Amino acid sequence: MTDSPRSSASTSAFASPASSTPSAPELEIVDRWWRAANYLTVGQIYLLGNPLLTEPLTPEQIKPRLLGHWGTSPALSFIYAHLNRVIQHTDNEYLYICGPGHGGPAMVANTWLDGTYSERFPHLGQGVEGLAALFHQFSFPGGIPSHAAPETPGSINEGGELGYSLSHAYGAVLDNPRLIAACVVGDGEAETGPLATSWHANKLIDAKNDGAVLPILNLNGYKIANPTLLARIGKSELLSLFRGYGYEPVIVSGGFDGEDPMLVHARMARALDAAVARIEQIWSDARDAGHTDRPAWPMIILRTPKGWTGPKEVDGEPVENTWRAHQIPVDGVRENPEHLRILEDWMRSYRADELFDENAVPAADIRSLAPEGERRMSATPHANGGELRHPLVLPAVEPHAVPAPPNKGELVSATGTWGKWLAEVVRENPHTFRIFGPDETASNRLQAVYEVTDKVWAAEIKPTDQHLAHTGRVTEVLSEHLLHGMLEGYILTGRHGLINTYEAFVHIVDSMFNQHAKWLESAAEVEWREPISPFVYLLSSHVWRQDHNGFSHQDPGFLNLVVNKQAHLVRVYLPPDANTLLHVGAGVFGTTDRITVIVAGKQQQQSWLDIDAAREHVEHGMGVWPWAGNEAASSTGNHTGADAAPDVIFASAGDVPTLEAIAAAQLIRENVDGVRVRFVNVVDLMRLQDEKAHPHGMPDAEYDAIFPENVPVVFAFHGYPSLVHQLAYRRHNHDDMHVHGFAEKGTTTTPFDMVMLNEIDRYTLAMDAVKRLSEKGRDVPAALVDTWQAARVEARRYAYDKGEDHPDVTEWQFHPER
Repeated sequence: MTDSPRSSASTSAFASPASSTPSAPELEIVDRWWRAANYLTVGQIYLLGNPLLTEPLTPEQIKPRLLGHWGTSPALSFIYAHLNRVIQHTDNEYLYICGPGHGGPAMVANTWLDGTYSERFPHLGQGVEGLAALFHQFSFPGGIPSHAAPETPGSINEGGELGYSLSHAYGAVLDNPRLIAACVVGDGEAETGPLATSWHANKLIDAKNDGAVLPILNLNGYKIANPTLLARIGKSELLSLFRGYGYEPVIVSGGFDGEDPMLVHARMARALDAAVARIEQIWSDARDAGHTDRPAWPMIILRTPKGWTGPKEVDGEPVENTWRAHQIPVDGVRENPEHLRILEDWMRSYRADELFDENAVPAADIRSLAPEGERRMSATPHANGGELRHPLVLPAVEPHAVPAPPNKGELVSATGTWGKWLAEVVRENPHTFRIFGPDETASNRLQAVYEVTDKVWAAEIKPTDQHLAHTGRVTEVLSEHLLHGMLEGYILTGRHGLINTYEAFVHIVDSMFNQHAKWLESAAEVEWREPISPFVYLLSSHVWRQDHNGFSHQDPGFLNLVVNKQAHLVRVYLPPDANTLLHVGAGVFGTTDRITVIVAGKQQQQSWLDIDAAREHVEHGMGVWPWAGNEAASSTGNHTGADAAPDVIFASAGDVPTLEAIAAAQLIRENVDGVRVRFVNVVDLMRLQDEKAHPHGMPDAEYDAIFPENVPVVFAFHGYPSLVHQLAYRRHNHDDMHVHGFAEKGTTTTPFDMVMLNEIDRYTLAMDAVKRLSEKGRDVPAALVDTWQAARVEARRYAYDKGEDHPDVTEWQFHPER
């Protein structure tokens, strides 16, 4: 039988609080704060004027469009008020994570009550004019959105990021040993995949060195139009679920059927006191007594009615404790006198005249509940991480450089090389830098970091395990959602890190990328938000070397998503070899308020540039590699002098495309007399745009010097060809740019057959160059195309017969112009 959601009992599996229930006067202040916050929440949703209801409400004082969400707000304010009381009695730091997507008016109300909102926005001070302006701005043109946002003091997550709150909370407490992140999880939010996985993050923190997350699951029973799953299962099943996740849950239930709120306040106060006492005991056991067993962390399940304290009924339909309370409980207020009466009765039920003086200043006892200074959850620097951020100590890259011999032929792993540098970053920044990855840190060849750190792991460790420990700077779990959210929480609270994953599967977090980009975009408009560290993606095991895993692992499309964001936010780098990756990887960590994507292969590959040339190339972002062409050596044909334009340009972006393009350029140089070949490599993808479209965009004059008009360009690109056209469509020579890239063809095959399937192989590129030269009137031996077509056929026959690539490919060596 399903347990009644109206049970007023408190079910606890953890120790009783050390002290008795807080005194009635103390809880009365908590209740008064809660009533004030509820009043402010309703006022934001509905009112344009008459903020203290000093006169009867009129239709003109109601907003023409009613936007916002009431249903989750009362519980959010209830929790906020109780946490304020707890903060007054402990020495810990507290961060409030608001998970329910549209709790914005409640968060604004509470941060206005504790004074931070007025400090951040002085024109919204605690007074009649400030209160009126506070109401006016909410969900109003030129104002603020209806959800928690960067404009909301104390917030580190956007209200639209449904499902990410718990992972943000766990990321925030890493390396913050006195921080308790109180994370309110909505029961609708709890149905999302990212949130469901995040319950497991308690196995990825270390009680000795990290803080604690206190999850508070608010079961109000309904989403926008349907019941929630967790609210419709029995109590024993609910408790068993969270005990199975490794928590010690307590259920606090109340507020139904007109129950006295003071009874619910008492239950919540006892539960919070016990939870904090349990957290402090866990910390003491780990830090003072040396306990290493994984603890069962406390959590609270708060059952309250949807739209608690709001209208019980409207137009004969129940509202409170139904889905009708989700957004606007009473609509059409301007047009319907009865609805106007319901709204006014509702607002007056909070008895605002007892909570605010005639100047709209909160009563002294209410103000006394707010902690002081940075102890306020809305003023904690952990919620404005740029205030805490210190630049990384970045080691030099030169000791990790690989040689680039004259024949440009040395084979090394680019990510393996970068991994050795990252190990030094970990060593130099032992408390502010972390690496996140879904079981693929070693697979992506970053395993050198294990020479200086382990993977953090609080679950069972067996003797056969490697690099697992209670402390470690690497976090691995097979959920990009969880990892992405933890890294966001880590950098939003002032630290640094990166996430590495297989290129094809980064799409799992497309929406998380979108939301973080939106956060950065909005935060840039908030004057008091300090810059935060960049969010860095390393995408390896990429499309061109997923030949062994097949089509399911072949997708470079994340780049298309990234470049569509605001230009000042995003950077995309495609280093062609190990030394360029070193310089790219060292440079990105010195930026702020950026999202940077690096795509680099992990397999053994050619090393083209020495470390100094790589630095210069990365600084320019795009440039000519004279040694891969023959312009300097050529003065025949229709040209005189080294300054004349080339006949054809090969361009590349990405490591495998660069190899194929260099090989194609060599085929032309060695087989077509008198043709001037230029080779161009692009490492910073945004250089293809003009300077008006992106801060890294190359000026037209500089771009035109690299890609002169009327010179055909055969471009070998790492991703979908359309992306290059999207970026370069304004350029003068765009019509003569012919891009080869991933054509959505793949299978389990050899590396060279993979590039042939998508017609980005050296023979296809060379044949395309011949075609373009012929169109320009150049005399090119017709037999070349037949020869190269035959080479492609033979390469495929050999691969399908032998299971490996043809020696002409595997033993190919670069030969500069002689």
